[in-house]
Amino acid sequence: MSKVEKTDVERTRPPPVKVLSGQLRAAGNWGTADSGAGCVIRLGRGRSLPVSLVWMQGTVLEVQQDRDTVLFMDETGTFIVQGVNNIPKGKPCLSQGKYVMVMGIIQAISPEPAIRAVKMADLSELAALHRRMWKLEVDDLQQVLA
Repeated sequence: MSKVEKTDVERTRPPPVKVLSGQLRAAGNWGTADSGAGCVIRLGRGRSLPVSLVWMQGTVLEVQQDRDTVLFMDETGTFIVQGVNNIPKGKPCLSQGKYVMVMGIIQAISPEPAIRAVKMADLSELAALHRRMWKLEVDDLQQVLA
């Protein structure tokens, strides 16, 4: 069995940062789109936070399994998740209307944020609670990290 080598970016990648799609849309580039290096989100008061691995939550709007992508919507807009067919236990999450957590690596921030999925989990059972708490969780973690 051969060992899969990690790139320098993957070896030094920090833990995931909770973000909203609108923050990615307004972010500044930090690496090339294909490098997976990420971007810099602006937090206000002159503070910024570099991110490459993100944790996002949203409602499934459209599933394109033949293209290996899903369109999601959070409270600030839409975002695309790629590579969904390769996620263990990810397929049950892929139904329109489900509220899902996605962890992934930033692939693009413009014109629409796109991430390559690493992990997915269905949060639909307690969707109302998760939706209400999400922006607070995002703000809280970003304050701690910045």
